[in-house]
Amino acid sequence: MVRAALRYVSTSDSQAVTADLKKIYRAATVIEAEQALDNFAQAWDAKYPTIAKMWRAKWTDIITLFDFPPAIRRAIYTTNAIESVNSVIRKFTRNRKIYPSDDSALKIVYMAIREASRKWTLPIHHWKQALNHFAILYEGRLEASK
Repeated sequence: MVRAALRYVSTSDSQAVTADLKKIYRAATVIEAEQALDNFAQAWDAKYPTIAKMWRAKWTDIITLFDFPPAIRRAIYTTNAIESVNSVIRKFTRNRKIYPSDDSALKIVYMAIREASRKWTLPIHHWKQALNHFAILYEGRLEASK
């Protein structure tokens, strides 16, 4: 969302706008995030009215982030892994629009994910903290990956 918002911002304002947007997604609770969004709108709507409007339009999606502990949230919003996987899947499926079966479509997606995973070499910031929370929240699911 921050990158999408920065498309509308001049280079001279990008640092200040980014700092104010960080206050939204780094808030401790949904209520604090809503307050931060209101503060952002008061500060920037005169110059960039599209940004607060865009965030409010996606607000139901954004607040699901607050269902997780801060360590998991940090791992989620500091990575572009999902965007990367989606772009690789799009690249693999772009040329073929019709698949003979559901199974063949799943195989293409599987191959795309395997290809994408070869590029995953950088560690995720604060991953160990997030992993501990994942192990507690989703007990039993991580055991198979040991």
